[in-house]
This record gives sequence, structure tokens and C-alpha cells, in this order.
Amino acid sequence: MSYRPDLPMIVQSDRTILLEAQHPAYEEAKHAISSFAELIKSPEYIHTYRITPLSLWNAAASGCLPEQVTGALSTYSKYGVPPTIIKEIEETMRRFGLIRLEKSGDELLLASDDPLLLQELTGYKAIRQMLVEQQADDRYAVKPFYRGLIKQELIRLGFPVQDLAGYNPGEPCPVSLRATTSSGKPFSLRSYQQEAVDAFYAEGRATGGSGVLVLPCGAGKTIIGLGAITQFQTATLILTTNATSVRQWIAEIKDKTGLDPSLIGEYTGERKEVKPITVATYQILTYRPHAEDEFPHMALFSERDWGLIIYDEVHMLPAPIFRVTSGIQATRRLGLTATLVREDGREEDVFTLIGPKKYEVPWKELENKGWIAEAHCREIRLPFETKWREAYAHATARQKFRLAAENPRKLEVVRRLLDQHADDRVLIIGQYLDQLVEMAEALGLPLITGKVPEKERAILYEQFKNGQIKRLIVSKVANFAVDLPDANVAIQISGTFGSRQEEAQRLGRILRPKSEANVAHFYTLVTRNTREQEFSLHRQLFLAEQGYPYEIIEMETLV
Repeated sequence: MSYRPDLPMIVQSDRTILLEAQHPAYEEAKHAISSFAELIKSPEYIHTYRITPLSLWNAAASGCLPEQVTGALSTYSKYGVPPTIIKEIEETMRRFGLIRLEKSGDELLLASDDPLLLQELTGYKAIRQMLVEQQADDRYAVKPFYRGLIKQELIRLGFPVQDLAGYNPGEPCPVSLRATTSSGKPFSLRSYQQEAVDAFYAEGRATGGSGVLVLPCGAGKTIIGLGAITQFQTATLILTTNATSVRQWIAEIKDKTGLDPSLIGEYTGERKEVKPITVATYQILTYRPHAEDEFPHMALFSERDWGLIIYDEVHMLPAPIFRVTSGIQATRRLGLTATLVREDGREEDVFTLIGPKKYEVPWKELENKGWIAEAHCREIRLPFETKWREAYAHATARQKFRLAAENPRKLEVVRRLLDQHADDRVLIIGQYLDQLVEMAEALGLPLITGKVPEKERAILYEQFKNGQIKRLIVSKVANFAVDLPDANVAIQISGTFGSRQEEAQRLGRILRPKSEANVAHFYTLVTRNTREQEFSLHRQLFLAEQGYPYEIIEMETLV
């Protein structure tokens, strides 16, 4: 194996990749491996990536070939690629599609071109109980209700199923996109938005109709959802994270399609409308009076003949909805997200029950084209005062994190940052209610938390949008799907431990393209040499993978 010291990468036999962050070819190499490798560490000089079966199967589902993966690794590796890794990559990727679900008349079939493999897999009790009968050596009839469950079982055995069984057409719902919005502005899908819709639609073939589209916050995932609805022309159920997001979806549908408003329904805690296009929250569907009760609103999944279900922020999909989704695999399913990362580790369930990744566009690529704002990420490290340091020393691990997160000196830093950004639209984002209330009172700023009624939230969001207020303090209720296009500064004062998805979502609040200087500033305040600093490194992983380095600033050096 030849040694090429001028290259930036080392591929190790445990499927990890070490990439030199300071190397001139770093960006090029990172882009080459991003479709099939996951960033797991990003210290200053060496970034560590990991190749997993799921990352390879997602790459395969997107049309990537094994030789493209091994070719990318060989191109940038100092020592070449261990032969065992090449073989593992080829074997893993070729497993995608070895087992298929197909339709013959009314029958659902589990099929394979390898009868011996099929015989081996159907020998497992968990698989066998989902089958009706053996049709031939290369196919078995499957009980229709088990279409989702059998995919879950087979991926656990290491064999992802390619689902080619097709979908019910659903109730017709003619809808078209406007050439101009309701306010008279020209409108059409951007090139990458159309590419995403086309990748999901797949010309109407069975290879389309289920899958996940991965795009940055601010890239217009709602618009892509509208594009999918107009492509299929069918009744659609849209699921999203909160009532504010429901109303934003409805506003976009009214603004950018010719659909009669009477055909659009809101299904939330306040209203229960079931129309050809219905927008609901995950919370209402997973509501139940008591832990032992059924979920009364899950009936929404069967109240109309839906032809498409859109899962907004699919990485937040609650477990009960996974269970229902397992039983509706004959309905087309579109997942929209900025990151496939799930903090509960259920990425395999997204792959099997919603569908594999069908399209992804790098954040930096859209930034370079001006479709999202140019973001500058900075971590500001603060000291502890002596009395807080003493309390920290005697605290439990969980208490240590909260003490560091609520460091009183953060108020001082926020004041300085607000002075620096006197003319900007600033969001101050935090986790702990007491901390947020104290900061709102000290700064005399409006505050939005889960306790603030939806109507009052809507008023404050609208005042922020139209410039009546330029500073807004928000809790984690604003992490998802809140459209504040003119916000260009976010100050994160506390967060949910090491949540990568939360970091991405919070940056996303300020990435909408700006009409003037297309620049956004993201500050994270962290107490130095504490558990908070440790968690901060993990939170930044996903954004580092997207090409956002964090500038480290010591509080003492702030102007």
C-alpha cells in the first residue's frame, strides 16, 4: 500500500476516517465523503468520520454506487483503503435491493433474485409469522398489514428492503402552484427545490413516493412540500411540530397555490377540521388523557383516503406515529428535515417506515449561491464566579450542566452583544424558564415560552417580522418551523445537553436569505471548563460537518 503524504485522509480498518481539517484539500475531501460517512468528532485539527451500514444504504438509495464510495476514499487517503474495508463497503451497499417488496395483483410479495438468501431470512420466526405462503422459490406472499414491520425486522438482520410495491392513488385533489403569490410577487420553485421534488416523485415510478429530503433550514422545505402535493394531485395530510407551524403551512398553501381555502383544514388543539389538505401537529396526534389510554386523534390517519402524508421535521417524529406509519405503507410518505440525526437513535426506522434519503443539498452550497444567509458561528467562553465554582464542584453531573448553563455572567455578555448588534433583529434562545424570565426582566424584552398562548405568540412573531420589536427572547418552542425571515442574529444562552439537531435548528432560525447584507451571526455562550463546554463540542458536530467552523472567543476579549 503506497504512502501519499500530500493527501488529507486516513481510512482505518474499523470504518473510521481521519480527516485533516487544516489541509488544503479538506473541503474537497469532506464533500466527497459527506454522502456516505457521518461526522462523529470535530476537534480543531483532525475530524473523525464513521461509515455505517445505514449511511451506505442511504447512499445506495440515492443512486451512489460502491465503486464511487471506494473511489472517493482512495482518492484522498494517504495510505490507500484497507482491502477489507473495500470488500465490506461493496457487500453492504449491494445488500440494498437484494430483498424487495413487490405487488402482484392484490398480493404483497417479498421477493429476491437470490432464493437461498430468501429461504434463510424467511426461516426466522419473526419474519415467518408475517408471511401467508410461499409462491415460488424467489417470492413469498406477505400479510399486507406487515409491510412496515417486515421492513423493520429485515433491516435489523442487515438487509434493507427496497419497497417497490407501489401506493394507493388516494382521493383526487386538483391543485396547482401560482405564477405569482397572492401579494403579486413572481413565484416559482428554485432549481434545487424542483430537483428535490423530482427525486421524490421519480416520474411516478414505484421507486419514488416514499423517502426523505434533506435541506438546510431556510431553504424552503415547505415550498418543496407544496411542489410534491401539486405533483401528485391528491388529498394530503401534513404533520408538523406546533400550531405556529401549522398556520405557516396553511398561509403558504393559500399564498402560493390556487387551492380554494375551504379545502384546507387545521387539526390542532383549537380546531379539528379534516379537509382534502389537512395540517396537524404531532402533539395532537400523540395526545391521550392517561398513559394507559389509546390515542384518540390517531384516527385522523384513516379519516380520508390520503394519497400523501408529509412529515415536517421528520427527525422529531414521535414513537407512536412511527407505529401508525408502519401500518400505512401503501400511502406515499415524504419526510422533510435539515438533519437525519435523531437523538433517540431511530434513524433506521426513518429509513424503513418513511423511506430512504432521496435528495440532499449541502448547506454551504446554498450559502455560496445566496439562497441562504452566510453564517458566522462563534462560541463565547465565560468564567465562573468563585461562589458558583464552589457550588459546581459539589453538584451532581446533571446539576453541573444546569449550573454552567445558568451562569449569571451570560447576562453581561448578552448586553455587550446587543450593543454590537444595535440595528439587527436578534433572537435570544434558551432552555431554562427561570433563566429566560430573569433575562427578559433584566433587559426589558418580550419573552415567548410554552406558557404563552398561541394568539399572543403570533402577535409577538408578527411584531418581530414587521420591525416593531427587534429583540425577542424565546424558549425551545421556537426551535422548529418558526418563520422569522429577518432575524439575522441568534444568541444561544442554554440548550438541551449535546443535541446536534437543536444546534442545527437554532442556527436555521437566522438562515433565511436577507434583502440587504445576506449575513447571519450565531453566538453560543458556554461556561469555560465545565460540562456545558463538553456538550457544546458534541452539539456542534452536525454544523461542523456542513462546513460551519466555530470561532472561539474568550469573554475577556469582547469589546
